[in-house]
Parts: sequence; structure tokens; C-alpha cells
Amino acid sequence: MELIDIKGIGPKTIKDLNKINIYSLDDLIRYYPYRYDIYRPTNLIDSDETIVVNAVVTKEPNIFYFKKNFNRLFFTVQTNNMNIKVVIFNRAYLKKLLTINKQISLIGKYDSKTNTFTASNIKLYPIKNQEIDPIYHSSSDIKQSTIAKCIDKALSSVDNVISIIPDYISDKYGFMNEKASLIQIHKPSSIDLLKQAKIRLKYEELFEFMFKINLLKFKNQIFSDFEIKNITNEDKEEVLKLVPFNLTHDQLNAIDDIINDFNDIKRMNRLVLGDVGSGKTIVSFIAIELNYMKGYQSALLAPTEVLARQHYNNFKSLFNNLNVELLVGSLTKKGKDAIINKLKNNEIDLLIGTHAMLEDNVEFNNIGLVVTDEQHRFGVNQRKSLTNKGKNVDVLYMSATPIPRTYALTIYGDMDISLIKEKPKGRKEIITKVCKFNQLKSICNKIEDEINNNHQVYVVAPLIEDENNTELQDLKRIEEILKENLNNNISIGILHGKMKPKDKDKIMNDFKDNKYNILLSTTVIEVGVDVENTTMMVIFNAERFGLATLHQLRGRVGRNELQSYCILISDKETERLKVLEQSNDGFYISEKDFELRGSGDLFGIRQHGDMTFKIADIKTDYKILLQCKKDTEEFINDNIETNFRDYDHYNNIVDNLLRNE
Repeated sequence: MELIDIKGIGPKTIKDLNKINIYSLDDLIRYYPYRYDIYRPTNLIDSDETIVVNAVVTKEPNIFYFKKNFNRLFFTVQTNNMNIKVVIFNRAYLKKLLTINKQISLIGKYDSKTNTFTASNIKLYPIKNQEIDPIYHSSSDIKQSTIAKCIDKALSSVDNVISIIPDYISDKYGFMNEKASLIQIHKPSSIDLLKQAKIRLKYEELFEFMFKINLLKFKNQIFSDFEIKNITNEDKEEVLKLVPFNLTHDQLNAIDDIINDFNDIKRMNRLVLGDVGSGKTIVSFIAIELNYMKGYQSALLAPTEVLARQHYNNFKSLFNNLNVELLVGSLTKKGKDAIINKLKNNEIDLLIGTHAMLEDNVEFNNIGLVVTDEQHRFGVNQRKSLTNKGKNVDVLYMSATPIPRTYALTIYGDMDISLIKEKPKGRKEIITKVCKFNQLKSICNKIEDEINNNHQVYVVAPLIEDENNTELQDLKRIEEILKENLNNNISIGILHGKMKPKDKDKIMNDFKDNKYNILLSTTVIEVGVDVENTTMMVIFNAERFGLATLHQLRGRVGRNELQSYCILISDKETERLKVLEQSNDGFYISEKDFELRGSGDLFGIRQHGDMTFKIADIKTDYKILLQCKKDTEEFINDNIETNFRDYDHYNNIVDNLLRNE
């Protein structure tokens, strides 16, 4: 059934509904209220709060027009054996309806001094015990009342609404049926029934989302001809002997997860999620070594050339038994062609690089593992282009963005996750302080102390340049501040996102080579690059950043056994920033950021599914989300794999999902 088929909804109304993104019958009946007004009749009281009073009209209304579109309607009623004056604005159409002896309900505020009730709304009937009014997002083109009438007509026109929840799950939880839930969400009979309807509809929405995520995970992993790599415990021990330091328990557990994936008939699709400085990279290097032992090539994809070079140098310094090459955009055509030919001829065991690796002419001889660092910086099609370059390609992702478990279940729900929380032994906790701008002199003294100890310092600005003359400090202003307060011999390098890639790489490499004492930068230094000699991070206007971003920036220091410091400069929101003074745990901080700022833009890194929920809320409906994750996994394992085509009402979801992929 289409909208045009519903009696009483004409072309003009449909056009107005389209303006609020209602295009189908399903869109209409699932255009949920965003809140409810609850009315309970009370006795007449003088109050600043809105009250509801039942009354009888005793004097017909009069209207006073201030101007064409602004009027005041006033009349008299009796309530609680009192005669009172009633005023309501812009309701001239009520004059004919408010007849003498008409029983009504008044909603508004009463002033005993003037004996006047200023109404915000009038019901043309008495409210008996309680009334719950849904409030919808509307527009200048379509009124609340019109939306409500359209929904009512739509629900009356539909005999049955197909539910996505399997019957056995509805029975298990005693859910209200679909049609009844929709009626109660739009026309609640009671608070209790409204709650029941909300639970059912929230569960349904989250069930559909987790079904998509888990089905995608299932379909990505099932390959009937996928070869297992047969990694033994002896193989693992042989590789661990090559590592010149002891790994943490979390790192060893992640390696065991990877080995189990290598030895499974399903493709590995694993995310190593760890805090800054937790040692994710060495875990990926060990995976590459194990993959090499079984005769396969590996690829390591990094988001920037600086980070790719860092991985190349680190791998070469730790493991010299592999033929490793670096493929980045700055290479000459001759240099790229030479690497591509060696790759085809199986003369390269590990190729490390940036987007240059994704070109069609980059062909592997026998690729078995793709590692993607900071995977959310690549689109799903970019990541797939490497996976598709071989037949038996396992996939390992790394991310240094600590995410609350709530997010991990949704954003990365189609991946298996290995968490690394422990820091390598010997690392000292970074001392973090929140300071005011009037403490700049003492902050600069501390910067000089670190530089005098032959250490280096990061300074971060919120803006490249402040075109609006706000109070925010931009790169130029901060450079002036530093030069005014520091020794003239201190050298400053400047880095920002508008620079050409080769210029950014030069500045960063010069800083790594200790040609600059200070790197003054925007947040382009947030991810990945290690300069072990840096021991201090100073961030101006820290209130401009989320806690998780500040923690990422802080993670650029403390990459050694030296004591490191992070100074957050702000005259605002210092209580929020004190979370960073209290903890160096990125997962705890991300939870706090989640609580304080909500979901923010983090869902922008999702690659699958639709995170715009109509009624569910990831934060408040966390327990329902967890249950949906468990229920959809069980449903897929018990039904989809063995008897998928019996579940016809799921096929559209699956088809749409795979088309979007």
C-alpha cells in the first residue's frame, strides 16, 4: 500500500510529508514522537508550573486582534466553584466551539492575583484521569495535528504489520504485538502500555541492526575453499624468540586469537583495538612473520607516508629474515614499477605502503594477510581492494582509538575484537595538568627545562588561522607566544593539514631527526607517529577537543622510559578536562567522553549499516543492544546457515545490505 492509497491523504499532504522525510507507509507509521506531554487534572492552584484544570464555559469568548496574525481570545469558566478568566493566544478558531456549558480542559498557568488562567492549550472535552499527547517533529509546512491524523489514518488502513522479530523471540520476551505497539506509541492508553510499546520497538530496531552486522560478519567469514595456515605452537615460539623484549598478557592473548583465526576455515576479520602505546604494532608484525612461515606474502596499509616509513624502519630493525619493500606516492614511476615487478615475481614477502598499494597494477603472487593500520581512515572499498588481490587473504585491522564497549559492539560488530589494555613494562604514567592562560610563563619555563634536557616538545593549536577573530589561539599567535617566552636558540617547526604531503613529511622527518626542538602543529599529529625523544605535549584551547582526541594527542609522548608531561591550557570547562588529570586509561576516558558528549561524530566511521535510529538510543538502550547481539548471533547460527531460504521476510534486509556493500 502506498501513501496515496490511504483515504484522506491527498497529493498536497504527501508533498508536505515528503519534506519531513516521509515517503512510504512504513515511514509514516514509524515516524515516532520525540516526546510526550502528560496531562493529569488537578485543582486550581497558583503555580509557575503548567497545570491541567477541568472547567465549564460560563461566558462566550471574545477576540482581540493585535494584528492580522496575532490575536487573543478571552472568556470565563467555572472550576472548583470559582469563576475565572481564561486567556489564550492565536486560537480564534475556538470561538465557535467554546459554547456556554461546554465542558473543557485547560492546560496552562494560573495567576491568583489577577484571577486569570493563561492557557497554552485547550481540550474540547474534560480529561478524566490522564491523557498522553505525542509530540512530533514538524515543520512550517505541516502541523502536529496533521501528522497525527495521517498516522491515525495509516494505522486504520493497515490490517497487519510484518515484524522482523522471529515469533519465538517475541514469545520468549512476551512482547506486545507489532500493530498494538505502533498504536500505543502514537496513541498511548497508559504509561505502562507506552513503556511496553517502546521496549518492543527499540528491540526490533536494534535487532535489525545487529542482524545486518552479524550476517555480514557471517558472510564475510564463510569460504568453502579457504585454506587454513596450520600455525603450530612451535611456529609461535620460534617467532617470539625473534622479539627482543617480553610481551604483555594482552599482546600474547591477541597473538593466540590471530593464530586461532589462521587455523580456522573462516577468513580472519579481526580488529586489534588498543590504547595508545599498548603495543599493537608488534602483534601485527608477529602475525606477518607467522604468515610468511607458511609461504604467504603480507601487505601493511598505513594512512600516511610518515607512518608507513615508520612501520618499514621498525620492521626492518626487528626482523631481517623477510624481503620488505615500501610503496608510497612519493616514489618515482621507475621505483614503483621495480617494486611492482618484484611483487609479481614473489621476490617481496612484505609490502608496506599507503594508498599507492591499492592501484590495480599492484599484483601479489600469493598474498595471505592484509594488515590495515588506523583502519577507519580507509573506506570499505579501499580495504577490500587489497583483500581481493588474493584467494586466501586473512584481514587484520589495528586501531588506537579506544572505544567504549557499547561502540565496539556496533561500529566493529562485524569483526572479532582483541583488546590490548596493558602497557609495556617500564613505561611511566604521563603526568597531566590543566592550566589557565595566565600560567603561560611557567608553562614556557617547563618547556625550556625539557629542551635543556635534550628532549623535544609538541605544541598543538586548535586552528591553522583564526579568520573570525575569536579568543581561540591559532598557529601564528602561538608561535608568537613561544618566541616571546622562550630562549631565542630554540627552534620551532610548523605542521598543519593544508601543507603539501611532501612538505608535511619533511617537517615530520626533520623533527624525528631532532632538527627542531618544538613541533607546533594542529591535530595532524594525533595518530601513529612515534618520536621517542618527545617528553612534553602542550595543547592550547583544550576545551575545543573531545576527551578521546586529547588522549590520542597525549599518547604522542611517553613512548619511552622517560617521565613525560601533558599540559592542557584552557580557561573553560576545566572540570571536564580534569578527567585526563585523573586517568591515563583510554577506555575509561572514552566512556567519560561518551557520557559527557554523547555519540558525537564517532558513528561517522561506521562502514556498514545505518546508525540513525528512529526510537532506540545506543547509550540508554545498551542492555537491549547486548541482548540483540546475542539473539541475532543465535538466530543466524541456528537458522540462517542451515535453512536460510525459509526466512523470506529477512531476504530484503540481506539483499539491501549486500547491495550497499
